[in-house]
Amino acid sequence: MSKKNILSDIIFRKYNQLKNKKKLEINTSNKIVENQYVNIGGIEQWISIRGEDFNNPALLFIHGGPASTYTIFSPLLRSWEKYFTIVHWDQRGAGKTFGKNKERGSGLISFKRLAQDGIEVTDYICKRLGHPKIILIGSSLGSLISTIMIKERPDLFFAYVGTDQNAPDPKFISYQLQLNTLKEVGDTKGVQLIEKMGPDFSKWSRKDYDELNKHIIKSIDKVPNMIMDLIFPYMISSPDHKIRDLINIFKGMDYSLNYLFDELRTFDIREVGMKFDLPFFVFQGDTDILTPTETAKAYFNEIDAPHKEFVLIKQAGHLACFARPNQFLEELNKRVMPWCNTN
Repeated sequence: MSKKNILSDIIFRKYNQLKNKKKLEINTSNKIVENQYVNIGGIEQWISIRGEDFNNPALLFIHGGPASTYTIFSPLLRSWEKYFTIVHWDQRGAGKTFGKNKERGSGLISFKRLAQDGIEVTDYICKRLGHPKIILIGSSLGSLISTIMIKERPDLFFAYVGTDQNAPDPKFISYQLQLNTLKEVGDTKGVQLIEKMGPDFSKWSRKDYDELNKHIIKSIDKVPNMIMDLIFPYMISSPDHKIRDLINIFKGMDYSLNYLFDELRTFDIREVGMKFDLPFFVFQGDTDILTPTETAKAYFNEIDAPHKEFVLIKQAGHLACFARPNQFLEELNKRVMPWCNTN
């Protein structure tokens, strides 16, 4: 996205908000549209539930980030609401949940704490809708949280779908992909920075990590850019987010990463366990350089599950479900939906 497009999004913010508000209208008799704070883990946390028929299977997103709320993408997923009840949750330290509680009320944040909250959110959804189980989608950093959730409470889920799947990277594939990309676009400063940082993520500093992300995001031009083509325009045009909500999104990201960065650097998803008692899917962007397709596939191959499938989302990088929502929905309907009728 060019600077001209960014300026256009800002100028036409009100118009785009009204257009998305109209798009989000649901007029079916069995609809459910709820946006509210719910007491989760001892604090008020923001949960959005939307669907054309509350009898449809419920699908809960565990967003990435840290603290990168996906509630902004509701207009993009409007077509999904014909088949699924879509649930978005602003995690502890994220979005409207952070705005409600601020730093003093958010408490300590860890992957274990977020997973415990996620299980409580799932229990709330099941009771609210009268469903025995739901589908869980874990995206990016949310795939780590989701993996803990399904390991501890597989009985709550029809199936797990990992996307932008975090995975062990002993061969430093992500580092090499990012280095090559920066070289291809001629980002000399970015190349110098990543070479200085070295391939071992566990030794990176928070300051260098933040700076490198800026270079990497600018370098993505062959597939939809996760920030400039997805997060920023949908954040600006969301009818459910006021300016103060947008400010809280950024504050929450910084606050949450302060807590989670050290844990993220050394987190080994294999230590959660490699055997799961539910269908295990990975829908991965075919050109993801942040959570590489190759590492996700290697991790997937080691997984022991009663049923598992690996699917490439074509011409997509990170945030594949939002870059290619139509293909993602097709795969959900074809591969995951049948498991909601057999459990």
